[in-house]
Amino acid sequence: MIAQAPARQLVDGYLDHLQVTRNASVHTRRSYAVDLNGFLDFLERRGELEGFPRGLSRTTVRAYVVALSEEGYSKRSSARKLSSLRSFFAFLVRNGELESNPAEGVRAPKLDRPLPKFLEIEEIGRLMAAASGTDLWGLRDRAVLETLYGAGLRVSELVALNENDLDLAAGMVRAQGKGRKERLAPLGRTAAETLNRFLAAKHRAGLNGGGARPCFINRRGERLDVRSIRRLLGKYLALAGLQHRASPHTLRHSFATHLLDRGADIRIVQDLLGHASLASTQIYTHLTAERLKTVYDAAHPRA
Repeated sequence: MIAQAPARQLVDGYLDHLQVTRNASVHTRRSYAVDLNGFLDFLERRGELEGFPRGLSRTTVRAYVVALSEEGYSKRSSARKLSSLRSFFAFLVRNGELESNPAEGVRAPKLDRPLPKFLEIEEIGRLMAAASGTDLWGLRDRAVLETLYGAGLRVSELVALNENDLDLAAGMVRAQGKGRKERLAPLGRTAAETLNRFLAAKHRAGLNGGGARPCFINRRGERLDVRSIRRLLGKYLALAGLQHRASPHTLRHSFATHLLDRGADIRIVQDLLGHASLASTQIYTHLTAERLKTVYDAAHPRA
């Protein structure tokens, strides 16, 4: 092991390393400086700073994570600070200051999974009403929104749709999900009718598709991309007077939430969403439970 430098000097050396070898931004270096010097302050309060990092143990790192929680840091902030330590200690190991990384094996606080954002049914109605254009591109925009919500598709699944993925007579769509897994998803009557009108207008305009031709196209006849769908949604949210920071995935969240709110079986919703694990779908049961509790608290005289 090489001769050890004072603790703060080691931190400065790591920050210089971030700038030189990783081209880290000023903001990144500042964040690491706060995290790492905060840990050194913790060691100083415990009388363990002298001689750092010799003798640093996993137990001390665990105690630091506990102290962060007691000081009121969020789980996310604590996890970030632990990640900063892990990277710093790996640097010290590479430079012979430590024999092993004492942060390895220390579990970060388990982050609470945020509940998905969704639009209320009334807001979905306003969004669809805003997309009221009757020309080819207005019909396309309405069909995009109706299909995202009506079938609960991921935006990547929507842009990949070809015309032969649609069976509008049966009201079904074939979607290729994660891992190239295919599933059949019901469109719903409204989405199927809107798609029929759009495709008819598209073909009348001489943009005949069929087969493997993309379903949703731009004015150059090219397949719409994810960014275009985001812009399209933003346009109609604004026209509908909805200030949500919604994404195309918000319509998928809304699809699942509204089904469960109305009594759909969770395993059916799992299949409709194309989730490989039921755990991915269960987040929506937490959401509907929260909604029920909110209504109860507001309405029950003894809540």
